[in-house]
Amino acid sequence: MPQNDQIVKTVIGFCNQNGGKLVIGVADNGVVVGIPDEQAVNAFETLSKAIYEASTPAILPLVYTQRINDRALLVIEVSSGTNKPYYRKSEGLEKGTYVRLGPVTMRASADLIEELKWQARGKCYDMMPVYDTTQNDLDTEKIKEFIRSRKTEKKTGISQEFLRSYHLIIQEHAHIYATTAGILLFGKEPQHFFTEAMIICSHFKGVEGRDAIASVDCTGTLFEQFESAFEFIVSRLSKSFVIDGPRRKETLEIPQKAIREALLNMIVHRNYHQKSPSKIAIYQNRIEFFSPGTFFGPLNSQNLKLGLSFIRNAAICKAFREGEYIEKMGSGFITIFKTYQERNLKTPTIIEGEGFVKCILPREQLGKDGLTIVDDLQPVLALFDMATEITISDVTKNLGLSRTTAGRRLDMLIQLGKIRKIGKGRGTVYLLKL
Repeated sequence: MPQNDQIVKTVIGFCNQNGGKLVIGVADNGVVVGIPDEQAVNAFETLSKAIYEASTPAILPLVYTQRINDRALLVIEVSSGTNKPYYRKSEGLEKGTYVRLGPVTMRASADLIEELKWQARGKCYDMMPVYDTTQNDLDTEKIKEFIRSRKTEKKTGISQEFLRSYHLIIQEHAHIYATTAGILLFGKEPQHFFTEAMIICSHFKGVEGRDAIASVDCTGTLFEQFESAFEFIVSRLSKSFVIDGPRRKETLEIPQKAIREALLNMIVHRNYHQKSPSKIAIYQNRIEFFSPGTFFGPLNSQNLKLGLSFIRNAAICKAFREGEYIEKMGSGFITIFKTYQERNLKTPTIIEGEGFVKCILPREQLGKDGLTIVDDLQPVLALFDMATEITISDVTKNLGLSRTTAGRRLDMLIQLGKIRKIGKGRGTVYLLKL
């Protein structure tokens, strides 16, 4: 049976998030082993008091016993608390606040403690005032453009009522401040107030390491960051072409919808109170979307396919939804998994770590030998955008490659089934395989 100290930490972790049950008498592999009846009775009598006295605000758990196959289990059950953050009295707020991360109880960071306080007040961080701002720090032209793009009524002007309804400004006493959402969505200089609220996009060689081929810092408003990050990702991926009627149709190696949803989730749901940038890393076999902050609410990497939606940034989410970036709430991860399944691609992976969430989109596996279109081959394929057929000399001249290297890359594309070879010797040409 775990010590009271660990039980108290776990119960506090449950109260600070979504509630839960701690069952004592079940082994790590799920086998019911039970605990001695005498131990269960003693714990039943003492644990409620121990938890109550050790926690602040005081926690009153429901403690009861349950029998399975004549083995006694002790169950400690608590609901999600309404006076967050809860912490161990002996350790104080900064060191004694705990949360649950999957099956693990962890000490909460200062950022997470602040977020728990906002939850208790029924507020979101993006609705909070940025105290060294005024309404003049918002860009009226960007707001007008948003109003024109909304899927709702477009005739509304920029009034105080409008700005308050979208939580872009807030008044405290006699002063009007821009909110976090106001600055991030429509600020004239968002990174002046939130230096790390940006996306670093990098394209790396191979499947690991930090040898960058290309990199870009996506800054500006969240809408501008979305557009520039999406453009960067798509520009770095392989494309194939098929004839659809009179036109040639371009298909990206992985579903564009999946890229879009992964990027939107990273922007809309990240924890902007955490002072670190979002990151996108493109490798030969995958794309990684790294977002500061853990999942909000009872979401975890195991239940994302259920379509649950718990909103961390309500104002930001509303703006992206009305700007027609988001179609349906809770559909993002469903779309990612569905579009990959429709293309028979390897299933994406979602990882929740200590203070971050990572979404990994596998890049397409091609060919009978499981080869991929590596980064070196994409420039060769791009030559077909300018001509219906190319020669080895076209490759050497346009890409500055030796004849041996150009031949090797063309042969690899043939193996991958992307191009075909016609003719022999100097009369050899290469065409896209349709």
